Amino acid sequence: MRIVDAHVHVWDADAVPIPWFRDDLGLPRQAAAARLGRELTDAGVSSAIAVQAADSVAEAEWLTATAARDPFLRRVVLQYTPAPGRAAGATAVAFSPAVVGVRAAVPQFAADLSDVDGLDALAAHLGATARTLELLIRPEQLPAAAALSRRHPDTAIVVCHLGLGVRTADGAWLSALAEAASAPGVSAKVSGLDLAARGAEESRELLRSAFALFGAERLMYGSDWPMSTRTTTYAEVLAATRQALPPLSPAEARAFWSGTADRLSPFTA
Repeated sequence: MRIVDAHVHVWDADAVPIPWFRDDLGLPRQAAAARLGRELTDAGVSSAIAVQAADSVAEAEWLTATAARDPFLRRVVLQYTPAPGRAAGATAVAFSPAVVGVRAAVPQFAADLSDVDGLDALAAHLGATARTLELLIRPEQLPAAAALSRRHPDTAIVVCHLGLGVRTADGAWLSALAEAASAPGVSAKVSGLDLAARGAEESRELLRSAFALFGAERLMYGSDWPMSTRTTTYAEVLAATRQALPPLSPAEARAFWSGTADRLSPFTA
């Protein structure tokens, strides 16, 4: 079974500053593509999509250059953190062939995302250029992803981590996730859930719910490396995901492990 990891980060905090990085976070100062490549090879993963860790043009240029040289990281998602006067997605490199989308990191904004400057313009632009809009949002913002998708039906929208910080498959999360899934243009990443540290039944319930609402054709695997490997290994992240999956047909398994990522973020070079 071919596996695409749809959510990894690589950085070099010494070469290109990462504003949120602190040494006490338990993360490496260099999350190197070469190290990731070894872990992917050992785990039998064929490729990965690198999501920009911060949002500077300098980092975007570094990341796209790194991806261009790396056999595993041929696809990049740039990051946009809205601020007055800031262009979305590091426009200096936004049309590099490696760039398959832009992630709007907006968990600090209103539940309906109405105060996110330029979000609709970004969604329209990405749809017009056949690129994906990813959203880093809280569970209570999930319905806003559906509303955004309905305003921009030609734009593929991907929710990271099934909603940032989801703890349990409670009623509030299920209702919000169902609203997001009600828009056919919204997909999601099974990533950032810390499944290896959760109980087996809790993990299975989260994924059962996600698959029931989205179906395998709108879900994709992401390790969130190296954020996820502070207390575990890449192999354990992958194993925990496998163990938490509901029963899947061969076609559904292909969609989840690689097909959805390849469809939404195709190679452009």
